[in-house]
Amino acid sequence: MQSAVHIHDLSFTPYIPESNIAARVKELAVALDAQYSGKDPIFLAVLNGAFMFASDLFKQLTCQPELSFVKVSSYVGTQTSGRVDELIGLQTVLKDRHVIIIEDILDTGVTMDKIVSLLQSEQPASVAICTLLIKPHSYRGKHQPQFVGFEIDDLFVVGYGLDYKERGRELSAIYQLIQ
Repeated sequence: MQSAVHIHDLSFTPYIPESNIAARVKELAVALDAQYSGKDPIFLAVLNGAFMFASDLFKQLTCQPELSFVKVSSYVGTQTSGRVDELIGLQTVLKDRHVIIIEDILDTGVTMDKIVSLLQSEQPASVAICTLLIKPHSYRGKHQPQFVGFEIDDLFVVGYGLDYKERGRELSAIYQLIQ
């Protein structure tokens, strides 16, 4: 893991090593398999940030899941905009399906509340949330995640799919902003 990374005008220091992420993703896959084996689940990965998490998680799953991708946007720079665009890319029928949303990070909960609301109109059998990261001190969402990789402080982080102005997603570990 690099000692520090520089992205645009900011610097970041190591926070969660790649080995810790890999071990936790494997544990989440075991829990998801136990819950959804034989239930024809569909996983909806939220782009762009969750693509690495979804890929690694999917490689570990044995419950014969389906995977689809959706896109929303609520971040501008290092701050949430408070606005959520519509769900883009949902082309799968969800009626009576077990839906698991794969998210990279839950911050305020605005985005997740919007996603769950939009999905519930499709009449799924159930909707669950699997997030790599959650900021429990800032999360005010109505929908609590059932599967959580790591709880983190109210930090701005990059790497493993998370970005700062569309850069830093390629990092295999997670880095925190140096204040």
